[in-house]
Amino acid sequence: MSDWDFLHDMHDRGYSADDIAAAAACGYAPWEAKYIDRQWAEEQLEGEPQDTAASIQPVGSREGFPFSILEQTEIFLDLVDCAERHFENTGRYLQVWGELGEIYAEIKFGLRRHATHAPGSDGTIDGKRVEVKTISPEKASDHVMVKSQGNFEKLLIIRIDRHFQFQGKLIDRSQLSGGAGKYLKGRLP
Repeated sequence: MSDWDFLHDMHDRGYSADDIAAAAACGYAPWEAKYIDRQWAEEQLEGEPQDTAASIQPVGSREGFPFSILEQTEIFLDLVDCAERHFENTGRYLQVWGELGEIYAEIKFGLRRHATHAPGSDGTIDGKRVEVKTISPEKASDHVMVKSQGNFEKLLIIRIDRHFQFQGKLIDRSQLSGGAGKYLKGRLP
């Protein structure tokens, strides 16, 4: 089962086109959201100090960069090798695409990642806020969708092909289509 089969399930269950588009943009089905229940999360954080944008700090890295880019490159190559070996052994892809895409962006494009789960964008490149979207080998399309409310200036699309080769393109937000809608669309040419 591909990681996007849930979109067909949503259609079969009678979800609207907007609901399906929202699920495609966030990458999970509505019935999976119960595991990320907002009320439960707020109850767990009750009494904790509230984060502000100014207080978001990188986790486990030096100002958004890994401690060692050489070590990060070795980790990246090990992860790609592991994912490739898993596919050869099972015929199934290891679902690590987003993390692989962001590590590749660190190495190839100089992405400085924000702290884990920081809202709005994944990090910065040359001082510009960047959203990273990774297209896995399971996907035939080179199109991605991002929420237009996201706080990013550039979109970095990373494509991983079935031979585990990577390519990326950094696109200015103004070049994305669908500017007046809920989602913006980008394409890796």
